[in-house]
Amino acid sequence: MKAFIKEFKEFAMRGNVMDMAVGVVIGGAFGAIITALVDNIITPIIGAAMGGVNFSKLAITVGKAQIGYGAFIQAVIDFLIVAFCIFCLLKAMNKAANLKKKEEEAPEEPTTKECPFCKTEIAIGATRCPNCTSVLELNADIDLEPESK
Repeated sequence: MKAFIKEFKEFAMRGNVMDMAVGVVIGGAFGAIITALVDNIITPIIGAAMGGVNFSKLAITVGKAQIGYGAFIQAVIDFLIVAFCIFCLLKAMNKAANLKKKEEEAPEEPTTKECPFCKTEIAIGATRCPNCTSVLELNADIDLEPESK
């Protein structure tokens, strides 16, 4: 039993489990904020625009059962707001990750070029093609001298 408890403790204290727990707590708090926003601000504004409709009291009675579709409408609005916020957050995170990836993938300087005469690939600093022996013009951008240290 001690081994089981030790294994569970190691599992629970791993970074990704703790991160997930923090995310759930923050998500719950965020959900409460969104619910308050929808219940107290958004649906009253929509209700006022629709002629004073109170969404929380919208219901249909079928036999003896009362179906509160107004609460469902509020829950759908809650969901759409939360989903939109998560979408925007993920989009921003992906954009930041792509920017970092692009910085890391800077293009390397070319090490070869094409011989203008025989079209074979040769070293960028070559002055004569090793295949067709044509004399090549030096590229002014290429430093042929080794760096002295």
